[in-house]
Amino acid sequence: MLDPKLIRDNPEKIREMLRLRNIDFPLDEFIKSDKERRELIIKTDELRKTKNQISIEIAKKKKSNEDASSIIKQMQTISQELQKLEEIQLKTEDNYKKLSLTLPNLIHESVPAGKDETANKEIRKSGNTPTFDFKILDHIDLTQNLGLVDLERAAKVSGARFYYLKNQLVRLNQALLQFALDFLTEKNYTPIQTPYMINRNAMEGAIIARDFEDVIYKVEGEDLYLIGTSEHAIASMYEDEIIEGKSLPLRYAGVSPCFRKEAGAHGRDQKGIFRVHQFEKVEQFVFSTPEESWNEHEKMLHNVEEFYQKLGIPYRIMLLSSGDMGKVSAKTYDLEAWMAGQNSYREVASCSNCLDFQARRLKIRFRNRTDEQPQYLHTLNSTLVATTRTMVAILENFQTKDGHVSIPKAIQKYIGSSTI
Repeated sequence: MLDPKLIRDNPEKIREMLRLRNIDFPLDEFIKSDKERRELIIKTDELRKTKNQISIEIAKKKKSNEDASSIIKQMQTISQELQKLEEIQLKTEDNYKKLSLTLPNLIHESVPAGKDETANKEIRKSGNTPTFDFKILDHIDLTQNLGLVDLERAAKVSGARFYYLKNQLVRLNQALLQFALDFLTEKNYTPIQTPYMINRNAMEGAIIARDFEDVIYKVEGEDLYLIGTSEHAIASMYEDEIIEGKSLPLRYAGVSPCFRKEAGAHGRDQKGIFRVHQFEKVEQFVFSTPEESWNEHEKMLHNVEEFYQKLGIPYRIMLLSSGDMGKVSAKTYDLEAWMAGQNSYREVASCSNCLDFQARRLKIRFRNRTDEQPQYLHTLNSTLVATTRTMVAILENFQTKDGHVSIPKAIQKYIGSSTI
């Protein structure tokens, strides 16, 4: 949610943001709705004040046995008028809220302009893409040959894009989670395992829920949704709170399963474990002061890069364009890992600064002293590891001539083996 004052004072800045994001938003209707609701607040407050004054007069007249019939009639008229105004105000507030919850975030000046991923900017590459002196396989064939995944039986009990992990792939999945938690703990992140379901209010605080209706899983008959990432649950944990400024930044290493409908995949992505409905992830999440949030953003990106460097997986960093990044983010980097079996870089982690966008929606503020006015903090999030996609990169990049897979040295101790 954006600062309403910014929208009123500088609507052209918002209009330019919408143009860069290639989003059709009824800004004029929103501005009109905001004006109307503020006018209605003044009118209803004035009427309530008048009604209270008349109530006092009626009480005085009754106490002194004076005729209060005319003033009672005036009270009835005002009450009817107030009721009508309150009904109009309720509808106006509801329309304003719906619109405000769909208006995207501002865009940082460094973000490249563009309508889609073709305008994304490559920042740097790391690591050499592997070469092989044998015919390589993608992870789908590798997992089938090694008995690591059972997709057919998972489809029987759960449907498409679910899976059974088997044998050493189970241990590899757990190894990545443990390595990620140890990695972030050493950097003074607080490990946190979040609820796997959150209510609508919490979900709307973290994302533009209307855009994700076809992506998130709803629990039928309850005000609960399965989380798409631990970010949503962590962002909401301080809702309606004022945090002591001296405790910032708060850095969390969130571990959780993630549930997503993942509509729209095609080709080989419909098979295997690259694009699935359920996976585990360790997420970086930071509550920061506005002054430090851009430094925190770069630190989070550095953490992701260091993690993949330790795994020995080649990657590139992409700065997403205005038309490709999420609506909640002001700036997003993607880390794309090299997938040898697909002969391409694929996205495995995203690192975003959301400024005060989520904090405004969730009413999370901070102050350095008890006598100062609280202000909205900034929230940032970044994948450290989404296990299924990282396992795909390991399987494809570290496959051997004899049909097996070497385990990166950094996680061998968690598995107790150097090969699959």
